[in-house]
This record gives sequence, C-alpha cells and structure tokens, in this order.
Amino acid sequence: MTFLSHLIEVFIDTYDLFLNGLWITLKLSAASLFIAFFIGLFFAILKISNIKILEWIADAYIWLVRGTPLIVQIFVLYYGLVEIVLIPMFWAGAAGLAFHSGAYIAEIIRGAIQSIDKGQMEAGRSLGMTTGKTMKRIILPQAFRRAVPSLGNQFIIGIKDSSLVSFIGLQEIFGVASSGGSNNFDYLTYYFIAAIYYLVIVLALTLIVNYIENRMAKSD
Repeated sequence: MTFLSHLIEVFIDTYDLFLNGLWITLKLSAASLFIAFFIGLFFAILKISNIKILEWIADAYIWLVRGTPLIVQIFVLYYGLVEIVLIPMFWAGAAGLAFHSGAYIAEIIRGAIQSIDKGQMEAGRSLGMTTGKTMKRIILPQAFRRAVPSLGNQFIIGIKDSSLVSFIGLQEIFGVASSGGSNNFDYLTYYFIAAIYYLVIVLALTLIVNYIENRMAKSD
C-alpha cells in the first residue's frame, strides 16, 4: 500500500474525529481572537494616551508577551487560573491565546491609529466633538480599514497557534492527531492529515480577508 492510499484510508476512517477537532479549533480560535481584539484595542489606546503610567502598563504587557513563549503563557495561565477558580479547559486555553494575540493586535491597532493624519482629530475637536467621540467616529473607522491586512495575518497566526492548547489536554485538530498517532504508532499520517485541515482553514480565512480588502478598496 502506498503512502497516498494509506493517507486517504486513514483520512476517511478518522473524519468524524477530525471534524470534532476542527469544530473545537474554530470555536477556540473565534473566542480567543474576539477577546484578543478588545484586549489589543484597550492596550493600543493606553499606549497612545500620552499618560506615562498608562503607556508603561501597555509597554510592560507587550514586552511580557513578546519576551516569553506562547506555550509558557498558556501553562502559566491555565495552572494559575485553576488554582484560583475552577475554569473549563476550553476557556483556559482561549484566555491564554487571547492574552498572547492581544499584544500583537495592540501594536497593529496602535500603528493604524497613528497613521491617521493628526489633522483629523483637530477637525473633529473643532466641530465640537470630544476626543472620545472623535476617536470613535472618525479615527477608529479609518484605522480599522488600514489594519485589516495585518489583522487578517494575525488571525491566521492565531488559528495556527491554537494547536498549542493540545498540551493542556484539549482535543482540537492537533490534539486529535497526536492521540491518533500515539494509539496507532502512525504519527506521520495523522500529522499530515492535521496539516491538511489547517491548510483548508487558512485558505478559507485568506480568501475572506482578501475579499474584505477588495471591497474596501472599491469603496475607497
């Protein structure tokens, strides 16, 4: 039997397990990236606030995330949270991923906001709007449009990073592949199948991001 025929056979036999893992991966990625977006927005605003203590807090958070591996952050958050409160494994993993992605999203949003001409803020203030309203109604909508490509890339990275939660026992795509490979002593085939599922997810998300970019380019 060739590797290809064996791969197809295992793919068909395990599709129900991998589809369940796929569903968990999608839910986990969606939950963590949703939380991460608001974490990133919060720290991006802190960083451009011109209030030193708030800037230092944002810088410390971003430095901490960038300076430590994601797997360490997941383990610390997971084992730290369960010592304080009983939390489901899914949400512990989502919290770890969100904590990590939030720092990179913060820098993306900060850069997008600061790329908007300062005259836009002055124009909003001259019309009688507060700084907050000007930011909400004028600056942020333009910044988000500019941030779409970078945010799309970060979301793709976040989906791939979700594979690391398998190390705390969550059976997403990579967790299913690891269990299957261990049970059947056939790691190569199972990891190859996992790679196929990840490629399909990334391809779908890439097409969605490209579609959004093209629609925005036409509207401009």
